[in-house]
Amino acid sequence: MSQPVAFVTGASAGIGFESAKKLSQRGFTVYAGARRVDKMEPLKAFGVNVLGLDVTNEASMEAAVGTILKAHGRIDVLVNNAGYGSYGSLEEVELAEGRRQFEVNVFGLARMTQLVLPAMRAAARGRIINVSSIGGKMYEPLGAWYHATKFAVEGLSDSLRLELKPHGIKVSIIEPAGTHTEWGGISGEGLLATSGHGPYREQAKVVAAALASTSGSGMSTQPDVIADAIVHAATSDRPKTRYPAGRGARAIVTLRRLLPDRMFDVVFWAIYQRLGR
Repeated sequence: MSQPVAFVTGASAGIGFESAKKLSQRGFTVYAGARRVDKMEPLKAFGVNVLGLDVTNEASMEAAVGTILKAHGRIDVLVNNAGYGSYGSLEEVELAEGRRQFEVNVFGLARMTQLVLPAMRAAARGRIINVSSIGGKMYEPLGAWYHATKFAVEGLSDSLRLELKPHGIKVSIIEPAGTHTEWGGISGEGLLATSGHGPYREQAKVVAAALASTSGSGMSTQPDVIADAIVHAATSDRPKTRYPAGRGARAIVTLRRLLPDRMFDVVFWAIYQRLGR
């Protein structure tokens, strides 16, 4: 078979950028998609093909997938990485913003998957790799919309794994912990803009500082570590169904499984207060 073809969404920075680079280095023909096309220019030095992509725009998604299928006739691996974190109290976040969070993190992921599945089924093989979050296993105050989307990605992916198994298509979920990217800082800024001056301001200060700490503290993980998990899911004969990845990811999953809800609430808030100092 000729070089396998991979398409990575949300590839303008962080996990998506590193995943596109590493997949190319592993012998894939890689297409990287994002709205900020200029940010992906350095990927061309690694042989990555760059495409404009907006996962909230049907024409953009159809055009990107169509370009790849026209050039190669198939897409072997889809990495659904596009997403963002919208934080703020449920009371104060506009419903339009909540809908946008689902549009990007859930419906964009679902639509991209729909677009690549016919070619994968025809080939009787393929990989769908959905980047969820450790936030799909736990929760934070002032993060209701974000966590709701990641819990949705977990459930969607589990159902998808079973329905695609008869067609030879494997589905894996990547669950990063805090990652050394711009994500935490941007999410924290958005939180303070929404809830930093009202009745939730004291919580907002703590949570925003904890989110920002993922951009450079010892608790954060470099995005190439998460990209390694994605490469494993793309290349292994028997990929895992889930990849908790990054510093603290497995510990959080274990605590969530073992501790009663109220005890987890206490432990989690204590950790966040420490991070937010």
